[in-house]
Amino acid sequence: MNKNEIKLKKNYPPSPKKKPKNLKKFDSIRVDNYYWLKNRNDPDVIKYLEKENDYYDKKTSHTKEFQDKIFKEIKNRIKEDDKSVPYFLNGYWYITKFKKDKDYPIYVRKKETLDSKEQILFDCNFLAKNYNFFNLSNIKISPDNKLAAYSIDTVSRRLYTIKIKNLETGEFLNDCIDNTSGNFAWGNDNTTLFYTNRDSETL
Repeated sequence: MNKNEIKLKKNYPPSPKKKPKNLKKFDSIRVDNYYWLKNRNDPDVIKYLEKENDYYDKKTSHTKEFQDKIFKEIKNRIKEDDKSVPYFLNGYWYITKFKKDKDYPIYVRKKETLDSKEQILFDCNFLAKNYNFFNLSNIKISPDNKLAAYSIDTVSRRLYTIKIKNLETGEFLNDCIDNTSGNFAWGNDNTTLFYTNRDSETL
């Protein structure tokens, strides 16, 4: 291998190893050479992803200053102190608020009128402080307005855990439902939740 070939090889993006795996379904066999990449705990997978990240960093390093400039320009066009249009549901007005220099929304509600005292349901800036990634979605209030169920994803895999908050006491209950799609609905008895699980094999 001459010097030019070595230099050219260094400029190639990393290529994962092929590890054939036979997947049988409906009397048919499919070969997946990259099935092994699904294992997030495999040291070889982590090593390969680190190579990809390193390759990206090297190839885009000359645009770093420009990236920062674009980011600041776009951010400056966003109104950081903002709130959603209130909507009324079962005796309460619900509002989503954003504060300057905060990354996550704050969910609040007001009883009967918009002049009523504000009740903070979830301050995602507080809830997210121990996570590198945090997404709270699908807040749903029980029919009697006493409980709030919500789903969170803390690993960015759309694999949600459903949790519950007591809105009368402010207590976050220990009860939780793991490995869900994040979608659910309250039963009329204020104690039942209908939800769907994720299949770990097809996730």
